[in-house]
This record gives sequence, C-alpha cells and structure tokens, in this order.
Amino acid sequence: MQENLSLYYIFYVAGKTGNISRAAKELFISQPAVSRAVQKLEDSLGTTLFKRNSRGVIFTPEGKLLFEKLKDAFALVAEGEEAVMHSNMQQIPHLRLGTSSTLCRYVLLSHLKPYISSHPQVRINISCQSTYQTLQLLEEDRLDLGLIGRPDKLRGYYFHPLMHINDTFVATSQYLANQQSLYPDTSLYQTATFMMLDEKNITRQTINSLLKEHHIELNHILEATSMDLLIQFAKIGLGIAGVVRQFVEQELHEGSLVEVAAGFDFPAREIGFVCRKNHADSPLLKYFFSEI
Repeated sequence: MQENLSLYYIFYVAGKTGNISRAAKELFISQPAVSRAVQKLEDSLGTTLFKRNSRGVIFTPEGKLLFEKLKDAFALVAEGEEAVMHSNMQQIPHLRLGTSSTLCRYVLLSHLKPYISSHPQVRINISCQSTYQTLQLLEEDRLDLGLIGRPDKLRGYYFHPLMHINDTFVATSQYLANQQSLYPDTSLYQTATFMMLDEKNITRQTINSLLKEHHIELNHILEATSMDLLIQFAKIGLGIAGVVRQFVEQELHEGSLVEVAAGFDFPAREIGFVCRKNHADSPLLKYFFSEI
C-alpha cells in the first residue's frame, strides 16, 4: 500500500474535481500523468474506478466506495496537520495590545520599538478602540494589555501610570483673527466651529464635563474619528480643535497652531498601561510595567 499512497491521492483529487484536467491543475502535474496514475491504481486493485465521458469522470460503484474511504482518511490527515500547526502556534509567545489610534501613534509606538528589539520572538497584535472598549476586551480576556487614559473607576485592574497629559483648544491665528473681525463682541463658544472627538473618547468626555461645569454650550460642533484629523482640520483653519496639548507641541512651537483661552483650566490626566490584576506578573508584560 505504501507505494500506492501518491496514487490514492491523485485518484482522490480527480474524484473530487470530477475532471482529469482540473485535477492536473490542482496537483501541478500533466493530464497524462493523472490518467496514468489512475490507470496504475486500477490495475493494482484489479477493478475500474472511473468511467470517462465528455464532461469528465464519474465513479463506478467500487470507485465511489474507495473515494468515500479516502475522503475520511485525508480529512483525518488535514485535521492532524492543523492540530500540529495549532500546537506550534501556541508555543509562540503572543501579546494582544489594545489602545486608541491616538495613543497608539503618539505614545505606544515609541515603547514598542525597544520592546520588539528585546522580545523578537513575541508575536504582537494591536487593536484600536476607545478606553472603555479596551477595558471590556481585557475583561473578556481578548486582550493582554491596554494603553488607556485613566477613567474615574478602575477596579480589578493593575494600572501603571506612564505620563500626564492636558487637554487644550487650538486653532490657527488667522482663524481666531477672522472670528474676532466677524464677531467682535461675541464669545467664540457661540460663533466658532469646535472640532471634537466622538462622545466615547475620554478627551471629549473631559471637555464636555468642564464645559457643563462652567455652563458653556457650544453652538457649532464638528466631530472627527481621530485626533490626527482634528489637528489637520485645525491647521487648515477649519475651526478650533479640542486636543491633547502634548500631541501638538511641535505645531505650537512652530506657530502653525496657537492655544485658545478657554476661560478655565484643563486638569492633568493620567495615561498608562493596564491589565487584569491576575496578569500583572506575566513575563510578557514586565517591560511595560517597569520604570523606563
């Protein structure tokens, strides 16, 4: 039987495709080679396995019986291969990271480069979503580590502070000058377009809370899905953007953007790495929880 294994597989593929030509393409061999292999197997078994017609091949009763047995056998082979590959995959260290697109660009990337250098064997997956969605994925054990803005309540998690950030309003000098020229006696809150992240974002929630606390209502709001867009919109003079100050320091230094007086102070907020408490000692996470 051992010398016939390749013949059995060629017969199986020919039966599966129902056509010698298609079987040859799938097996990357010539059509005559497929026909010779089937003929050789038929001679070995002393029976006819296929009947040929203009459309291809059809099984004889003996051929159908053999095909069904081979189908089960090759399915077991495929299952075994998949099990071995899955076992190998499980042996590869795998780190699942979650954060917002903003924190990914402005904070996480600078920490990933040295981590990858010191942990080249670790396979890393990164998903981008809001802080609350990241915490939900951690709770469901679909993430190992998150980079988030610290929410008010954080029970059941280990949080490692990384840096403090401050929110601010920014715009171009020209936009502010135009607003002053058009509406000299009216508050910017009434006339300007304020560009903000969506309501699920902690930056937006912080700004909303401060505006409510100071009894300020915005008349014109434009929402964007990322802070990068807000910054670019502000730079082309589209309006006033609510952003994290630390992420526009270059623009402020160059003068392409200026800070807009809000009439109140933005409190400092913490961002940091977070995981479930029972995962805090994981060797894969030690780098992110160490003092750098």
